[in-house]
Amino acid sequence: MQNDDFQLLSHIRYFCRNKILTLYHLISQTTIQQILSRIDIIEIVGSFIKLKKRGTNYLGLCPFHNEKSPSFTVSPAKEIYKCFGCGRSGNTIGFLMEHEKYSYVEALRWLAQKYNVEIEETEVTPEQKLQQLSADSLYIINSFGQKFFTDYLFNTEEGQDIGLSYLKERGFREEIIRKFQIGYNPEARDTFARAAIDAQYNLELLQKTGLVAVRDERPVDNYRGRIIFPVHNQSGKVLGFGARILKKNDRAPKYINTPENEIYVKSKILYGSYFARMAIDKADECLLVEGYTDVVSLHQAGIENVVASGGTSLTPDQLRLVKKYTNNLTIIYDGDSAGIKAALRGLDLALEESLNVKLVLIPDKEDPDSYVNKVGPAAFTEFIAANKKDFILFQLGVMLEDAGTDTTKKSAVVNQVAETISKINKAEDFTKQQDYIRQSAALLKIEETGLHALVNKYIREKITKEESRTARDEAANSFQPPAQPFEVEDEVASLFNKDEQHERAMVRSLIEFGLKPWENDQRVADHVFEEIEINQLEELFDNKHLIDLVKIFKTWYDEGLEPTQKNFLYHEDLALSKLVNDVMDYTHEISHNWKEFFEGKILTREDLYKEEVFSTLNYLKLRKIKRMMDENQRDLEKATSSEEQLVLLQTHQHLKQVEIDLTKKLGTVIFK
Repeated sequence: MQNDDFQLLSHIRYFCRNKILTLYHLISQTTIQQILSRIDIIEIVGSFIKLKKRGTNYLGLCPFHNEKSPSFTVSPAKEIYKCFGCGRSGNTIGFLMEHEKYSYVEALRWLAQKYNVEIEETEVTPEQKLQQLSADSLYIINSFGQKFFTDYLFNTEEGQDIGLSYLKERGFREEIIRKFQIGYNPEARDTFARAAIDAQYNLELLQKTGLVAVRDERPVDNYRGRIIFPVHNQSGKVLGFGARILKKNDRAPKYINTPENEIYVKSKILYGSYFARMAIDKADECLLVEGYTDVVSLHQAGIENVVASGGTSLTPDQLRLVKKYTNNLTIIYDGDSAGIKAALRGLDLALEESLNVKLVLIPDKEDPDSYVNKVGPAAFTEFIAANKKDFILFQLGVMLEDAGTDTTKKSAVVNQVAETISKINKAEDFTKQQDYIRQSAALLKIEETGLHALVNKYIREKITKEESRTARDEAANSFQPPAQPFEVEDEVASLFNKDEQHERAMVRSLIEFGLKPWENDQRVADHVFEEIEINQLEELFDNKHLIDLVKIFKTWYDEGLEPTQKNFLYHEDLALSKLVNDVMDYTHEISHNWKEFFEGKILTREDLYKEEVFSTLNYLKLRKIKRMMDENQRDLEKATSSEEQLVLLQTHQHLKQVEIDLTKKLGTVIFK
């Protein structure tokens, strides 16, 4: 087995055995290895930003924050990128996930398509296979439908006279219509149905997409005489459709949406997110509106960081989708009473997701679509910036206005506000919570301490309920609770001390050189695991995450696999991948120009890997000896008998001699 031919399914077995895997397990190991073997990070990153060679690395302007001087560095040798301005770093797959907002699976599939790698599926249960085939079929039918409707809009007389003329009357230009792949379903009873059946699409699946219905035992078009808005997922595939009626018909709904199926789940969708994802990330703000035309109009006006909820209450999945891009959510709704009520729904859920929520109400019975066309993009943007209202304080104002002078209603308002503020209960949001308590108490004209106590009461009740539920769940299940996901310490902890630098150096040596030859048919990894026992890592390492990395390496190695830096960097678990990326830091490399200045070969880490492994191991051993000596000294100070003192003195002499021997081997004095 070659070094790069690493079986990532073993990664999953070891690391994710307590997680439910979705879709990833369907991609075979062979496919994954073919994708990884073809990845060229310069080619992939370079297709999104302009890179210029600088020594052994490449440099460009960071796509994740605004900068004038390039600080975004890509290392082709290590297959990682790092921005020294904003700190973002990762590998090729991580770049696609960060820049394009793909999931891990979507990034793999994108790379497979780019490199013409045929995706091979692993064996799955018949039920899983059927579900996957059904989902794939729905995507294919939706793609066919989108092309049919767009073609009909632009290339038929009826489409141009009715559909296209309506869209242009609404002020939509042709380029924005094509961008959002908007189409038209003709008036005739079964034009699309016949085209789809003639193309050999299954009638049952056509019904499941909502495009076709069966009436009087005949397949008919479900969206006839309507403008069709395709709804895309995060990778641009069509999940479903929204169909707007053009003729006035009191009995027919204004909009018909795709019924829920394997791929279309309304509570997990935000219309326009595919087109808005990069703009949201760059602006660090998501604008949320109600309708399809609101999104299209604002995009046409150059305001692209906007998505639509479809007029329904916000769901946790939709809010988490927003949080993928930004923590700042601004809701823009109509200024009528219905718009206000719609805006206020889902507030508590947004707070629990730690989103910073603002509200803007459009005046004069306008909606975002009509208002941006009325005042223009610049004035619209200025209006949004000037009229953002704090969500909690706005809600409080609305409730107080409704309560009037009614004491009972005012009391209910106090309780509701306290419950709302209690949702802000994450440690990092403590200051925000205290500020809301202070401002709300002033508006309610009550004692701040009293509101504070009421908020804490709701927090305690929530904790009690969660603990009771957890206890019930644990009692109902005999197995152990799932292991905690791999986590990396926060940014403050990245300012590690010299001891941790030695730990990281050891792990870096193991990952980078572990498969290189040592002595007597041994590899570096064999020597390392002879020198340090896996069950004694806690005595050598302080950073538990580095211990985890060593243990993972050892497990894979013992299974006969050949772990390399690349396999760690492209691990599905992004936290693990990021930690390895940090450990394998390439900040300090020999300049290409420096090499050219001198004749002869300048030795690199590759040439001196044995010395590096030897040194890093001995550094850790010396630190352990030093700690043992400190502990022995403390015991000596507490010793009460001469016999005990003698034993401890002899122990000290032995440890001191070991320290001297190790120091001589290193050729330097580490401890004074």
